Amino acid sequence: MVADLETGNWDSFVELAREYVNSGRLREEELNYKEQIGRELGAIRELVLERNDAWLALMLTTNNKHIGNPVYYMVIDRFNDWCEESPDKALYALDLLWADDTSTRSKRITAFSARLPESVAKGGGSRMLLISYLLLGLDVNQYPLFKYTEINKACRMAGFECPVMGSHEIVYYDHALRFLDRFIREADQRGVNLNNYLEAQSVAWAVTTGRVGDAKVPRKLSQDELDAILWIGDQDLLKTDLDDLAEDLYVPVEFLKEIATLLEEKKQVIFQGPPGTGKTFIAQKLAKYLAGSVERVTLVQFHPSYAYEDFVQGFRPSIENGNLVYKLRKGPLLEIAGKAADSDEKYFLIIDEINRGNLAKVLGELYFLLEYRDAPTTLQYNDKEFRLPKNLYIIGTMNTADRSIALVDMALRRRFYFVEFHPDHGPVRSVLRKWLQEKADGMEWVADAVEKVNEKLKDDRHAAIGPSYFMKEGLDEAAVERIWTHSVLPYIEERRFGGDQGTREFELREIRKKEPTTDSQENGGEQGETGEDAQPES
Repeated sequence: MVADLETGNWDSFVELAREYVNSGRLREEELNYKEQIGRELGAIRELVLERNDAWLALMLTTNNKHIGNPVYYMVIDRFNDWCEESPDKALYALDLLWADDTSTRSKRITAFSARLPESVAKGGGSRMLLISYLLLGLDVNQYPLFKYTEINKACRMAGFECPVMGSHEIVYYDHALRFLDRFIREADQRGVNLNNYLEAQSVAWAVTTGRVGDAKVPRKLSQDELDAILWIGDQDLLKTDLDDLAEDLYVPVEFLKEIATLLEEKKQVIFQGPPGTGKTFIAQKLAKYLAGSVERVTLVQFHPSYAYEDFVQGFRPSIENGNLVYKLRKGPLLEIAGKAADSDEKYFLIIDEINRGNLAKVLGELYFLLEYRDAPTTLQYNDKEFRLPKNLYIIGTMNTADRSIALVDMALRRRFYFVEFHPDHGPVRSVLRKWLQEKADGMEWVADAVEKVNEKLKDDRHAAIGPSYFMKEGLDEAAVERIWTHSVLPYIEERRFGGDQGTREFELREIRKKEPTTDSQENGGEQGETGEDAQPES
């Protein structure tokens, strides 16, 4: 067993490989699922080469099964969208990648990449990750999966040259294969048999992820170098993936980074704000990103009749042999906690409308466990010790506009960080305008109308109108009129407790009336969004 690795030490690297191969875990942990993906993609390949329209449905089903493993979910999501939106283009590109001829590896990858839009994957690293996944359908043994961070770290550990960040995808892949060729030779010289690229890549992945012995990242590397290997990698893999998520959500990436930091510090946060501000939507998207897989995210919604027995554990009715019996069943909390306890991956529990339930009654022992993650306790229906795993994160959402629900008590507030989602300040304020500029050309006036209404409602800031009301595909003036009449106005009427009294000023036709302008405004002195006067012309 090797405790610490010296930079450039093939002996140490192969010794760890030997330990993993001899453990007998290689097939179960690495080879079986990759070979299964190869068979599934191989079936799609046959349909593609036959020009059988059934390829698309099978591709979407297969990809959705493997989101997060081995390909980052955002890349797979965008690839699926491209296949659905442009099936003919995707079919042609896949035909070039999977062609049943003597095309070289370089030609296959280059031809496919030239037709893969940057909107699906940006940068050589994420593009090559997607391409290597698809190439499993051609030959799982000779076209290994590619992950930049894995290869970069393995190169550092073994003393092999590292790939140059920012390279084209074929350059990345050729470099990875050169490393695997060298790894196979070095292993063979030391009595470790690696039969093909699949086995070599799988063993290298096990070594670099610390699943062998007590191996550590080389001590001789600086912290900056380690950060570059483990977290930055190819800028489009982890860092830019979060940038892409921020772009998709129309919020600053710094906002998402702050939430991620809060989660690491406290393990649980609550998004609070008026309805329509994207709390639940962003919670789901961010949790999915941080978990790396939709399979590790669970969503529940609290409501007045929701009980401890529904959420944690309780006796539930069941029919056995025609008789009514009661069985002790786990709720979503125990289900996801059990999965997290058996894994090193991050798991997320999203509690939507958290303050609509009777929290003291629903949460029970969770009050203690949320504050003391390391300390065990016994549950109401079970005398075994239970603790919340450190890799289980909780995101709650809270609608601050609902007067029918009680305030969250101070005991729970102390256990959560709170993140404000409010239309009158960033990042929510700019979301609708950004979305309209991209998705509904010429409809930016809707953002102006919403801001004008929210200004009128500033005395009751929890009554503000959120952007989600209008973020609908195909938005046009007729759709805005419907949404305004049947969603916005009834909501305002309810908040003002006066039926239609005093709501005429909020009707769309009134809101759209132009304010009288002054001479100075007509001459270029109108105020911007921040309220500051425009600079005079020089």
